[in-house]
Amino acid sequence: MRTTIPRCLAALLFLILGTAANAEVFRFKHTEGDYWRINSIVLQTVSVDKEFSHTAEITNRITLHISDVTDNTAEYTGTFMTSERTSNRSFSWGREYESVFRRDQFGNYTMDDRYFMPVVRNVPVFPEQDVQPGESWSAEGEEAHDLRDHFGLAKPFTVPFTAVYTYEGPVELDGKTLHKIIVEYTLFFDTPVTEEMLASPDKNIPVTTMGHSRQTLYWDNDLGMLPNYSEEYRILLKLASGTLLEFKGTAEAIVTETKLMDREKEVREMNEELEKLGIADTTAHESEEGITISMENIQFEPDSARLMPAEKEKITRIAALLERYPDKELLISGHTALAGTPGARQKLSEERAEAVAQFLVEMGVRSEYNVYTRGFGAERPVAPNTTEANRARNRRVEITILEK
Repeated sequence: MRTTIPRCLAALLFLILGTAANAEVFRFKHTEGDYWRINSIVLQTVSVDKEFSHTAEITNRITLHISDVTDNTAEYTGTFMTSERTSNRSFSWGREYESVFRRDQFGNYTMDDRYFMPVVRNVPVFPEQDVQPGESWSAEGEEAHDLRDHFGLAKPFTVPFTAVYTYEGPVELDGKTLHKIIVEYTLFFDTPVTEEMLASPDKNIPVTTMGHSRQTLYWDNDLGMLPNYSEEYRILLKLASGTLLEFKGTAEAIVTETKLMDREKEVREMNEELEKLGIADTTAHESEEGITISMENIQFEPDSARLMPAEKEKITRIAALLERYPDKELLISGHTALAGTPGARQKLSEERAEAVAQFLVEMGVRSEYNVYTRGFGAERPVAPNTTEANRARNRRVEITILEK
């Protein structure tokens, strides 16, 4: 006698088995020696007492190196930098933070309390069991804030939160199957108040912080990493004066795997190429951040940051070398000779770095979000400012191909 399954039971089994087949187990996969760069762009609106104040465009740059992979955990060594677009349309190099932490396969952090970055920690954190589309789970996380400048706190001020995750299912993005996960959390905390703060005449210190974050994560389960994500957020700060500040914005982030350069070999070949091209007063050397091309005696119109035509032609030829490193970002540094006031020298060095950066962007060498600028005035001379020849050397702009 042949046994048959009733049609309704068969449909139920198909539904159960079909749903289980779509379940996923999410885990971080740490690979020894991997090197990642994270770039995020933040568009933010600032209001004061519910009145519009201004908008800001901010870029965050993070580099992470993975090492010491043991027992499904790994050590992450990172550099974090935040930059805001200047009035000259470039992104100035901002404050840098170094950080070291461990992360397990579920996403949990272990780190010393002397590190201020990253701000958001333990996001995402995955459950031990598999997850089906439409299923939710929650996990504890925290934000760490640097209150040294305003409050004198030597360690990060951490704010715990409970994040709620919802797995929406697989999606196709740029020809690859990724997994869309929504995560939301709410913040509410009072600033730790000291006797010194209470006695201070400064009433612009925040006493209460409230906020909400909604992030969309696109998880690569083959690589065990997060290639891109976006965020919508709203933060309210109540100051001791009673003033209410609102920060509202969106963020988009992309994670890129990068390869370390053979700096010694690249510098040698680059100097050979610079000599072959006949580019005068220009050399390449290894630096802390990567490989730096130094253009000495760079010519601008008198007392200005407007490049002379001959210098534009020189930079155009250098651009051909930069295009060999399409996945590397650029840092443009301006320097002056010892003339004028310190303030004027600093301003001129920044403006000249911005002029070179803008020219590179206009040529399409890099996106405006992958070029940063900074100025040193006359603080880093390469020769004593005792002769005109030496001062010409110190009037320089450096282009660094960033690795760190």
